Amino acid sequence: MSLPKKLNVFWFRRDLRIFDNAGFFHALNQAENVLPVFIFDTDILENLSKTDARVSFIHQSLEAIHRQFLKVGSGLKILRGKPFDVFEEIIQEYEIAAVYTNRDYEPYGLKRDKQIGDLLKSKGIGFNTYKNQVIFEQAEIVKENGLPYLVYTPFMKRWKAVFSEEKIKDYPSENGLKNLVKNQHESFPSLQSIGFSKSEIEVPSPNLSARLMIDYEATRNFPATIGTSFLGVHLRFGTVSIRQIVEEATAIKNETFLNELIWREFFMQILWHFPETTTRSFKPAYDRIEWLNKTDDFERWKNGETGYPLVDAGMRQLNKTGWMHNRVRMVVASFLCKHLLIDWRWGEAYFAEKLLDYELSSNVGNWQWVAGSGVDAAPYFRIFNPSEQAKKFDPDFKYIRKWVTDFDSLAYPKPMIDHTEARERCLKTYKVAL
Repeated sequence: MSLPKKLNVFWFRRDLRIFDNAGFFHALNQAENVLPVFIFDTDILENLSKTDARVSFIHQSLEAIHRQFLKVGSGLKILRGKPFDVFEEIIQEYEIAAVYTNRDYEPYGLKRDKQIGDLLKSKGIGFNTYKNQVIFEQAEIVKENGLPYLVYTPFMKRWKAVFSEEKIKDYPSENGLKNLVKNQHESFPSLQSIGFSKSEIEVPSPNLSARLMIDYEATRNFPATIGTSFLGVHLRFGTVSIRQIVEEATAIKNETFLNELIWREFFMQILWHFPETTTRSFKPAYDRIEWLNKTDDFERWKNGETGYPLVDAGMRQLNKTGWMHNRVRMVVASFLCKHLLIDWRWGEAYFAEKLLDYELSSNVGNWQWVAGSGVDAAPYFRIFNPSEQAKKFDPDFKYIRKWVTDFDSLAYPKPMIDHTEARERCLKTYKVAL
């Protein structure tokens, strides 16, 4: 295989697309040809189920990219191992001018990139990173005194004000594929060769129809209605462009939809400024709560056997499909923390295991919001009544009956705890701690 004297590497990660990809665009617009790579990170893989649907989705998305590259006589190089070790091998195999990639903001990603950056620097190789998965990153949206926003609404207003003054940049990376390294005709590895099997769970395609956008405010809270975009997993892995989606939402003037996208960036900047919140309550006093943490109660919650139909429908939907309606997520999370007095970290870890659209910042942010321990959180005395939530958002039991198939049978369990008793116990427990 003939290779140019020096080349650049583009490292795909959470940006599994050819179009509007900032880091990829910059890599392709240099003098050197580009070797595109993806690393199946064994530090991450070893903690996952061998049928994890997210791995199947990543593999499928990478294969689609590889097929596009084959059309221009190139290909996507798939590697497996610890990223540091893999880059040591890449440096041995190729003469590299620079490595290009898009920025990651999670604690693990920051640590990994620091190690890779130091390794490359020691070899005289550039490491160029770019903003790609958000409109505003890190400390771009802060108060006038430079401190981070801890409340969503002023963050959202500032976000919109800055956004209105800036033009979204366009990165037509799909136009530069001719600059890829040629003759990369390695066969694309099977999922099995990476140590995984195809999941039975299919990732839904994003729903960005004009009708959904227009009706979003009216339909998004009703779980029996297809009123959500299923964008989460696609934003998580970058198979869609946040810039293009924000432009669409702005063009239709759908403020509710745009606000949901801004919530995502709000939680991302909170994680950036306060990485310790992945394991510690943002409000330290909440770590004094005496959680009951009964494993039997946790199992009943996980399996959707609490006797509260909306809670059970949500958990069964999650276990079967890897997704749960957003309104129902709030109800099941509140039930775990407030009714069962189980630590929010237990729930966060279970969602991390099951959710296709698992995003560390949003998952931690939302669980802490429900528990009352996070930034701009629901007050601790706000305790969702699952029965009232069902009456309001699933009055005809369409959603419940779809997922709780034993709902009308004698086999369906009685409520594992009375709502009024659970509420009083929760308030008492929280007051003691706070």
